[in-house]
Amino acid sequence: MTLDAVQSRIGPKDFSPGQSTQVMGRRWMVAAGHPLAAQAAARILNIGGNAVDAGVAAGICLGVVHPDMVSFAGVAPIIVHLAKSRETHTVSGIGSWPRGASVEFFKERCGGEIPVGVLRTVVPAAPDAWCTALAQWGTLSFAEVAAPALECAAEGFPISVFSAALILDNEASYRRWPTSAALFLPGGRPRAAGERFVQPELARTIEIMIAAERRAAGRGRVQSISAARDAFYRGEIAEAICAFHRREGGLLTREDLAEFSVEVLPAVRTTFRDLEVATCGFWCQGPVLLQMLNLLEPYDLAALEHNSPHYLHLLTEAMKLAFADREAYYGDPNHVKVPADGLLSKAYAEARRRLIREDRAWLDTAPGDPLGLAAVKNGYAPPALDTSYVAVIDAEGNAFSATPSDASNDSPVVPGVGCVISPRGSQAWLDPGHASAVAPGKRPRLTPAPAMAFKGGRPFMPFGTPGGDVQQQAMLQVFLNIAVFGMLPQQAVEVPRVATRSFPDSFWPHKAFPGQLNVEARISPAVADDLARLGHRIERWGDWDWRAGAVCGIVVGPDGALLAGADPRRGAHAIGW
Repeated sequence: MTLDAVQSRIGPKDFSPGQSTQVMGRRWMVAAGHPLAAQAAARILNIGGNAVDAGVAAGICLGVVHPDMVSFAGVAPIIVHLAKSRETHTVSGIGSWPRGASVEFFKERCGGEIPVGVLRTVVPAAPDAWCTALAQWGTLSFAEVAAPALECAAEGFPISVFSAALILDNEASYRRWPTSAALFLPGGRPRAAGERFVQPELARTIEIMIAAERRAAGRGRVQSISAARDAFYRGEIAEAICAFHRREGGLLTREDLAEFSVEVLPAVRTTFRDLEVATCGFWCQGPVLLQMLNLLEPYDLAALEHNSPHYLHLLTEAMKLAFADREAYYGDPNHVKVPADGLLSKAYAEARRRLIREDRAWLDTAPGDPLGLAAVKNGYAPPALDTSYVAVIDAEGNAFSATPSDASNDSPVVPGVGCVISPRGSQAWLDPGHASAVAPGKRPRLTPAPAMAFKGGRPFMPFGTPGGDVQQQAMLQVFLNIAVFGMLPQQAVEVPRVATRSFPDSFWPHKAFPGQLNVEARISPAVADDLARLGHRIERWGDWDWRAGAVCGIVVGPDGALLAGADPRRGAHAIGW
């Protein structure tokens, strides 16, 4: 059943709790991982900003109001669609390793580990990513879009129930560094939900960037935004970061910061029936979603009962095949040759699809041969989650999708800057043959990966989620809930989900759990038992488990109505008009 059909026939008897709270609008819509970030975007739209202005405002705000999961100086992969030109661009919001980093360094100096702390720091990409998107496709100044974040940092905001719980759970981690303890454990204890969280040093960082923009006002909007960006990467903020690294034995230098810039690239795409789906490139895990859709496209998914054992088994086996390829081939395309065309070809998906067995779960999977379009036989193996998200569609049909990230519990807050500097090196390998092995100037393979679906060349749904390796799995299930089963987006993000862990985790030390399938408890025990009989190693999650991701998305209905889904698992929020 399609979304069009559901909208034409829905009545009171059809409402689920998710449908009854469905947020709808006609002109614009925002869905974000925190209510204050959603409100920041709404404020920008209400003063005449476009989707990019609003998305950047929400993204910067997430780095303030969601400090457990997002750093102002973290990562921020972005997808932007421009309605007038019908162009879709991506911004590679992931930083590179310092020039002093190498596999040999970590093996010789760190005992073969990528330790917590400053040594897993890569160049922070988020400030450059936000400024690049704003300068190229926005209409407002950096000061205007950063105003909500600055207000929250300088005057404080009530910390959310979710963030308070996460900080409490990680209290011991924050105590490792005095600068982190001072910010996250004031008076020696974590804040309770609803207590005010003030970040004066981060407020000053934002103010320095705004002041630089104002000094350059005579050079025009784009050059002024560039001046704000340079204040971070070349001015006193950069010096504060690098001075801390020098004192703490880190590797980041002024040259690493000054020479860095994000890339603006076309989106990577595939088709799924009458829809087209776009993601960022192979420097992140985004194309995993495209590979899974290619694998599943020929199946009559609608004929399988939603979340039935056979349906979940099929999805899980497709996930395993795609993630096996991710492990073997995905990496920074500027440093490794990624067989992108083969990985995304329908012929390769057909070859790999033959490995899916209806009567048995593979405990482990091997990558295929995307150059030869060959399946490669599967074999049995012996028996950290961070991020947030924002989607925006404006009245002109421009669309924005971004997944800012970087947790604050595995690296210290930098004094004078007020936040953690991107510890995304935790997603690298010390195996020289691995596609994401550490190398100077190379970007680790990133888990945050926004997406955007299109219908007839126009946006159908920008969507994304936090969740580490669960991201693409959760996004797949929500996408199919809408595209195949015709659910409205709020119901689609609320129904229970599963996630496989039959591949090395993206975060150091990259543990794998062959055959493990996490199942939310709202999926019936009978279904879980049937999956176990097929060979899945079932691990039960809670009813509404935050580890299952927190998908947000905006669906454009056939009459132009905007319908948002905001996942309650982590307190996401949608606003529309």
